[in-house]
Amino acid sequence: MLIAVLLGFIFSLLLVFIGRFLKGKLAVLSALVPLSLFFYFLKFIPQLSAGKIIRQNYEWVPSLGINLNFTLDGLSLIFCLMITGIGALVFLYTSSYLKGHRYLDRFYGYLGFFMASMLGVVLSDNIITLFIFWELTSISSFFLIGFNNQDPASRKSAVISIAITGAGGLLLLIGGLILGDVSGTYSIYEMLTQHQSIIGSEYYILIVLFIFGAAFTKSAQFPFHFWLPGAMKAPTPVSTYLHSATMVKAGIYLLLRLTPVLGTTNFWNITLICVGGFTMLYAAIHALFRVDMKSVLAYSTITALGMLVFLIGIGTRESILAAAVFILIHALYKATLFLVTGVVDHQTGTRNLEKLSGLRKVMMPIAIAGIIAAISGSGIPPTFGFLGKDLIYESSLQSLSPILITAVAVLTNMLLLYASFVVGVKPFTGKLPENFQNVKKPGFLLWAPPLLLAILCLLFGLFPGIIENVFAKPMLSALGFSADIHLKLWHGFNLILLLSAITIGGGLIIYAFVSPSGKSLNFIEKYETLSPRSIFLNFGNSIHGFSMFWTSVFQNGYLRNYIFTIVFFLVCIAGYSLLTNLNYRMDYASLARVDIYQITLSMVMLIGILFTVFSKSRLTAVASMGLIGYAICLFFVYYGAPDLAMTQFAIDTLTVILFVLVLYRLPKYLVLSNTKVRIMDGVLSLSLGILISLLALEVLNEPVNKEIAEYYAANSYLLAHGKNVVNVILVDFRGADTMIEISVLSVAAIGVFGLLKLRIKTLERRKFSKFKKFEK
Repeated sequence: MLIAVLLGFIFSLLLVFIGRFLKGKLAVLSALVPLSLFFYFLKFIPQLSAGKIIRQNYEWVPSLGINLNFTLDGLSLIFCLMITGIGALVFLYTSSYLKGHRYLDRFYGYLGFFMASMLGVVLSDNIITLFIFWELTSISSFFLIGFNNQDPASRKSAVISIAITGAGGLLLLIGGLILGDVSGTYSIYEMLTQHQSIIGSEYYILIVLFIFGAAFTKSAQFPFHFWLPGAMKAPTPVSTYLHSATMVKAGIYLLLRLTPVLGTTNFWNITLICVGGFTMLYAAIHALFRVDMKSVLAYSTITALGMLVFLIGIGTRESILAAAVFILIHALYKATLFLVTGVVDHQTGTRNLEKLSGLRKVMMPIAIAGIIAAISGSGIPPTFGFLGKDLIYESSLQSLSPILITAVAVLTNMLLLYASFVVGVKPFTGKLPENFQNVKKPGFLLWAPPLLLAILCLLFGLFPGIIENVFAKPMLSALGFSADIHLKLWHGFNLILLLSAITIGGGLIIYAFVSPSGKSLNFIEKYETLSPRSIFLNFGNSIHGFSMFWTSVFQNGYLRNYIFTIVFFLVCIAGYSLLTNLNYRMDYASLARVDIYQITLSMVMLIGILFTVFSKSRLTAVASMGLIGYAICLFFVYYGAPDLAMTQFAIDTLTVILFVLVLYRLPKYLVLSNTKVRIMDGVLSLSLGILISLLALEVLNEPVNKEIAEYYAANSYLLAHGKNVVNVILVDFRGADTMIEISVLSVAAIGVFGLLKLRIKTLERRKFSKFKKFEK
């Protein structure tokens, strides 16, 4: 399974070298990657149906309990087949939808990266590796949503999406770390045996809140839902893949996976019911006011995600079964409708529902796919959606508040019927407008994927035994529920059938009397300032305004001010701490005697300091600083540290040379600051000097612990085979530290090199002319 997960990453990496070959007719070959993975996971169906769970473990950081542990069971199988199966169709669809696009290879790279990340999420048994793949889905979706990066709206949507989902990833990490600490393991499989101790822990509520935060942000639950409609700025294949079948269901997967670990408590169940119920009803109502096909689908997707959270919150075997079936139903019909929307937009140039009608006359295969998907999404027999709707009502009737919960479910399903019909039926019925008379029939690769998905909506409805044996029973077993179920399309005349009839009738009445209208959209936009999106953006703008103020005050472009501020706070904080804890018991007799050499070197340093501070010549100031450095070198020699003296000598020489090279183009003479500033600088400098002196004296007064020094002296040659103890410490004992320091210096060097090579345009030079006085 490790190769299966990494294959998408390898594919994306190879596109850097061979991507140019996949921009033409060979683009369809890219679908072989997800298609091969789809057949790879299909071969596990017999084993999983027989009750077997497949586990593969690869050590990564065993000392921290972080390993690449993969588990394939009934739950992960559903998601793996959705990710790879719908992914293959999206790859094929993209080859025609984005045909000739200059960045088609880049788009495929992002899709492959995302596919691999999602497979990692649903297969990971280790909560930390799950978090890593979780964050990779956010990063890859950022690039996919912002693919049209020349469009400011796309860029903004991408930033909002990664801000929301990235914050959720941080919550997942915190929750996962606490959960691992409480359970003593990061393995989700091993956590199952710790269920009672976890829910009895004092940190249980905190863990659940963090997990909820991660799931709600990823799966667009209120009030974090607004990133999903904004993400519709992405190309249609992205909307199909990320926002109907895969990424947005990552939060649902997380909740299902952790239900046996964290579930069965009132806090877990009631929170999910309330959040999911409010989200699905809120989003379903919003879909009534939209006129853009993608926008309607976005809000109906949020509705479906709320429904899934709602069902998980009920927490019974029937509701988990309904959630499992509805995950597949939604993936099939919603992916179909997104692909249909993309074709309509591609062929007609618009997604405005007020302008679209009668398109069946020019794109019949797309019309068939859209209508079947709409019927399935509406829960009308004999489609797969009808079976799912019956399961939803069966679970709601067995909940703690059956009347209220069932009423909310019925109303939501009515509005879902409206959303499905208005996208899947309305554009293809009625009279064809004159401006669409010459619309061309879409190519095979545009109409075949949605039509195939629509056929599956019918097939699984007519033969529910396929879903029962392949998906439903293995998933229930994986989550610890009894798999003694039997799915069928017809349950006879009962209350559930009556509720289905009410849903279909009510939904058709809404569809008949409510038409997409710009007036309705304008009405709802009047209250945009009260929406979570506006509140979030206003909060972001407030942070931006505060940052601008803070920057203008503290980051004003003057290095002198930066250094002054840092040193001032250091003197205040360290000085206060030192003076309040100073023991004043210095044994001055233990200090070395002062001789003529020390006095001479001190005088040389003092003269260098005076010349540096009061000289008006830059070159003289630089030379004086070099004199101070060389005096320090002699101090090291005097006290028997020739290695430090050589290092100081080399660094000081290099520093003087660099200063001369950097400053040689500047005016020869310095413009000294006013007397007040110089006095402030002098006082601060003296204060820092006194502070360092007191610290040095205090350190000398502390008892010396030679244990570490003796260890390094004894083992430097034996373990690291080096005679220079200092070098061995830097290279071997503190090798990782030194490597990071070298990396930082390398990055800084690259930045400096880039600035040296920068050629600012004339207009930009004018913009920065106000900083000329700073250059003096």
